[in-house]
Formats: sequence, C-alpha cells, structure tokens
Amino acid sequence: MEKKKKKQNPARQWAKFIVVLALYLLFLYWVKSWWGLLVVPFIFDVYITKKIKWQWWKDEEGPVKWVMSWVDALVFALVAVYFINLFFFQNYVIPSSSLEKSLLTGDYLFVSKASYGPRIPETPLTLPLTQHTVPVLECKSYIEWPHWDYRRVSGLGKVELNDIVVFNYPAGDTLCSNPRYQSYDFYQMCYGIGYQIYPNRPDPDSLSAEQRQKLFQTIYMAGRTEIERNQAEYGKIITRPADRRENYVKRCVGLPGQKLEIRNRIVYLDGKANKEPDNVQYNYSMKRVGQLTDELQHELGISNEDLASLSQFGHMPLTRHALDMLEAHKDIFTDIELVTDANDKEIYPLNGNMHWTRDNYGPVWIPKKGASIKLNMNNLPIYERCIRTYEGNDLEVRNGKIYINGHQANSYTFKMDYYWMMGDNRHNSADSRYWGFVPEDHIVGKPIFIWWSSDPDRSGLSGIRWNRLFRFVDNIK
Repeated sequence: MEKKKKKQNPARQWAKFIVVLALYLLFLYWVKSWWGLLVVPFIFDVYITKKIKWQWWKDEEGPVKWVMSWVDALVFALVAVYFINLFFFQNYVIPSSSLEKSLLTGDYLFVSKASYGPRIPETPLTLPLTQHTVPVLECKSYIEWPHWDYRRVSGLGKVELNDIVVFNYPAGDTLCSNPRYQSYDFYQMCYGIGYQIYPNRPDPDSLSAEQRQKLFQTIYMAGRTEIERNQAEYGKIITRPADRRENYVKRCVGLPGQKLEIRNRIVYLDGKANKEPDNVQYNYSMKRVGQLTDELQHELGISNEDLASLSQFGHMPLTRHALDMLEAHKDIFTDIELVTDANDKEIYPLNGNMHWTRDNYGPVWIPKKGASIKLNMNNLPIYERCIRTYEGNDLEVRNGKIYINGHQANSYTFKMDYYWMMGDNRHNSADSRYWGFVPEDHIVGKPIFIWWSSDPDRSGLSGIRWNRLFRFVDNIK
C-alpha cells in the first residue's frame, strides 16, 4: 500500500524559508561575497516549490534507502563541520612544550575564528577535518585551484599584546615532501647543509653588506641544491599556500609598528619592558644527585621530556617557582645555573649576520600596514622575506642597489600588519626569533578555553588534568 505523503503547511514553509533566507543573507553580508546569491533559488526550491527531489532515496525501499540515509547524514555533517571550522571555531591540540607552563602539551583548545575575523580561504577545495595531508595516504588534502587572494571578514577585535594566538607557520611555505623532514624548517636545513659544504667560508664581518648577501645566498643555494639532488633522502621540494601550513600557537609579544628588542631575556617594546608571562621558563643547567619523587615531579610540573633534556643536554626548563623549590632540595639537584647563549646561526634573519641571540635580539621594527621603511643593504635581510614572500614582490640586488618589481627602491610601504610571536618556554621554542615576523594573513584565531587536557606522561584517569578543563585562556597570563 502506498504511503500518504504528509501535507505541508504553506504558512509554516514560508516562515521557515524567510528565516533561513534572512540568516543566509546576513552571512553573505558578513563575508561580503554576493556570489552566494546564486544559491537562493535552491533554498527557495527546498522550502517552497520542491521541484528538485533532494532526498529521492526516501521513496526507495531496502538497502538503498538505508545506505543513502547514512550518506546523507555523513555529507551534511562534513559540510557543517567545514563551514563551522572555517568561519566560527576549531579545535586545536598543543603538540609541543613551547608554551609551557602556560599551555601544556596535551591541552585541547577551543579556538575562535570570529575573535580576529575569519579568513576567506585561499584554497577553498579541501577535505574537511584535515589541514594539508590526508592521514594514512600521505597525500595532499586540498586542491590549489581555485586560489583566492587573502581577505579577512570583520571580527570581534584585533590581536592584542600578550594574546595567545593560533597562526599558520610562516616558514612552512617550502618544505621537503619526505614526512621525516616535513616538520623541519626548510630554510634552516638549507643553510645548515650549505655551511657543511663551505667550511672554509670567509668571515662575514670582514665583508661589505653586499658581499655578505652574496655569501649567504651562495651558502643557501648550495644547501638547497644538495636537497634537490638527494631526493631519495629528502623527497621533492614542495610548497604550501598560507592557509594550508602547519598551525602554531604562541604568545604575541610585539604588535605592528612597535620597535622590539630583547635584552638579557626581557622583551622591550619602544624602550619599555613588556611584562613576562607568570609561567615563563628558561633553561637551567644542574647536577642530579638524588631521587626525584613522582609527587615532587608532579608538583613542580617537570615532565618526562624535561628530564630527558636534563639527561641528554645537562639542562632543563624551569619556572621561577620551580627554581625556588629545587634550590631548597639540594639533596636532589645541585649547581643550578641559568644557561646563557652565544651567537646562533639559526637566529633570524638567517642571511643577516646580526650577531643576535635568543636572549639578546634586535632592535627590530615590526612592519605595519601603510607604514614605510627606508631600505638599505644592512636592514634588507630583516624585511626581505616580508617584501618578497609574504607580499609577492620581485626583489633583487644589483651592483649594491635594491630593485623591487624592476624599479630601484630606497624605501618600501608594507601592505599588511605583522606580529612578533614567542613561546613562554623561551629556551625551547621555535618562534619569531628563528623565522621572523608573522603576517596578518597567517593569523588563524584566538584560543578561548581548554576543553580537554591529558598528561602524556600518565595514563588512564590519572592522566586527566581535571583542574585545567574549561579553563579560560585569557586567565593564563
């Protein structure tokens, strides 16, 4: 016997259509993309005309109806998740210790896209729930065409000083396809290999600014050529668009237009010391002479990763609170001293030879949208990546002169705002000191609260950090 179709109430259907249409038009106004009006006739058909049989399978019998009902639910869920993650919020897990002890490895964050305004995706055709790679298959999860220019819709605010921010890894534009090396900084790899190829290179301090540029370019290209030659080890050299690069989370310690300097580990902005995070950590060398109990280890927040660092390198990170407590336990640790650092070849700019270190850096001016800076051979390495890579200009040096898009340039006006990001675990954080400025088009969102937290050093219920569940990130200073 044929089932009778339930008669629809026209007034109710019109009411549903008007509500859905109003919400959809508000959404289009928010994202300022009126191409979405092409969808309005289909919304009208769903609620009013019903000419298209959107759920044709409901008239079928047997396994077709059962299978299609699951397919329908799955497709709806994936599409809903895609748009929610794109415009409203996304979950993010802390994978490393760079922000400890403010955010801990194993913290799961609720990240708001609306706080700073969601980006219109550069690569809209991507598999939901993936960033850049399909798990297991190890292939790209996105299609690079169509590729849209950067645009951000209105948000609830802007990045503020000392905000914890999720962003795309700036130096992740180029990398090796071998999964073993995808987490490595490609540019540091090139320079590292290049230094090995040219062990008897001249001292950069004895060269002119232009000669230093040529030397560093030679070193970089030697390393890159070696990577290209040895594809069996490194794989192919690949690129990723900004919105498909790895997600990082750090604290913003420098805003557009500010002059930043690090003196003896303290960040100064426009000559004034910025407040250090309450749980900032630095590395301390020490000798272990006694047994560290599980209770004391847990109380101090010392992870197994920290103890491994102590065994391997002779030092581990400590907060001020942990340092004070350990100094009172001389039966366990002795000869506790702050680790100082020397000149580091991995410090940004890699081709600058500024003799800066992770603890003494700068001063450097953070680029601001619409602001100009005078360019010369000495400061070009600092801003070269912003001008060429992030803002898409052709930049070259000929006979000691700088050319941008074929024209000689003595200054440059920036098209975007930039930020300076650093981890609270200051001696164990790959951050702006190593790869420079974070462009505004790389900003993903703002963590709001920790919705789950599990200790990787413990299992079962004992590994759940109950005191961190639903803790607001803004309260972590």
